[in-house]
Amino acid sequence: MAFPKCAITRVTLILAGAAGLWVAWAQQQPRPALTIEKVTENLWVIVGNGGNVAVMPTSEGVIVVDDKFAEDAPAILARIKTITDKPVRYVLNTHHHGDHTGGNAAMLAANAEIILSRNARANMVTGNQSGLPHLTFSDEQQVFLGGKQVVAKYLGRGHTNGDAVIYFPAERALHTGDLFVTPGAPFCDTANGGSIKDWDATIQKVLQYDFDIVIPGHGPVSKKADLVKWVQTLATVRARIKAACAGGVGDAAKRIDLKDLGMGAGGGLFDRGVPGMCQELAQ
Repeated sequence: MAFPKCAITRVTLILAGAAGLWVAWAQQQPRPALTIEKVTENLWVIVGNGGNVAVMPTSEGVIVVDDKFAEDAPAILARIKTITDKPVRYVLNTHHHGDHTGGNAAMLAANAEIILSRNARANMVTGNQSGLPHLTFSDEQQVFLGGKQVVAKYLGRGHTNGDAVIYFPAERALHTGDLFVTPGAPFCDTANGGSIKDWDATIQKVLQYDFDIVIPGHGPVSKKADLVKWVQTLATVRARIKAACAGGVGDAAKRIDLKDLGMGAGGGLFDRGVPGMCQELAQ
């Protein structure tokens, strides 16, 4: 199925709006207090108000994954101080969205080094975001600090074109960023290279790692089996989107019912991503 030129233009405009609107949407959500939870003997997660933050303290400093919104940076640092007096040395961003990179500027000011994928940094530049990192990678970046190893890996498109998974080998744990969220429908940011076609194939590559514990981009800490199920869920969601798009892009989101998948009827960011997914699935 091919889109007429005028329809493609409308979809492009919708995507451009969605790319900026999702930040405003996220900032309008209720802001729960940040809490820190122990995941393993050497790994913690800070939850509440934005993306999940992984924290690994070492004898030489702290490795952090993501840093929520800008206003959350002081609270993140305060929570980290409850488990270690060492400074944050590295922050690994899973992708560019502001609920995962908003604290970058504060972390840089505190002498931490920020690392994220090359595509994600390019998206930050396009979005005129603050806290741009000095270090990027195309495929993989390993961090060694205080006897600990953390691996950032780019495995393909999904939520965006710059998603990285962060692997903690000794803890048999993984932070997926928004490649995996619980609960809720997936937001495919096609305006920033996201792909509903490639997403589940990317997760299949993630599953090749040796891990038991999954820290999702949002939601409670999960297990590898939950990520396996997510692959099947993505395939089901994609099929329903494609069927809905065949009846017209403009109101396609209204025809996508995900309640039986534990995702309600879509809504919010998922709905805003539907036009772009329709466009991709028609190609």
